[in-house]
Amino acid sequence: MKTILNVIWLVLSGFWLFLGYLLAGALLCITIIGIPFGIAAFRIGVYALWPFGYTTVERRGAGAPSCIGNVLWLVLAGWWLAIGHIVTGVALCVTIIGIPLGVANFKLIPVSLLPLGREIVRTDQPFTAAAATQRSGW
Repeated sequence: MKTILNVIWLVLSGFWLFLGYLLAGALLCITIIGIPFGIAAFRIGVYALWPFGYTTVERRGAGAPSCIGNVLWLVLAGWWLAIGHIVTGVALCVTIIGIPLGVANFKLIPVSLLPLGREIVRTDQPFTAAAATQRSGW
């Protein structure tokens, strides 16, 4: 089922949202200071391309730099990307078949607003890599 939803998502909105994140990442990577933000945009863009079967979790210990970075992200790119998710989500929710896709768009809004300090993981493994390592004792 995830594959079918991902293919429909890719055709209806995923590719266009991916291009939006790619554009935001490229613009942010122009300066040295913007490179971490650009990398975050690329990471979220891949998540927006194929979202079903993945989720985001908070990274423990991300700290103050990610908080400051999130404020900068919100001002520079977050609003525009969130507006793209809202518009696409509302358009997809017009049809009954598009409702799951619209809900997935709304699920992407928080990560598009505040992406730093988050990690994208598979839904069958809802823990960050650092948390998994800490649990195993390594």
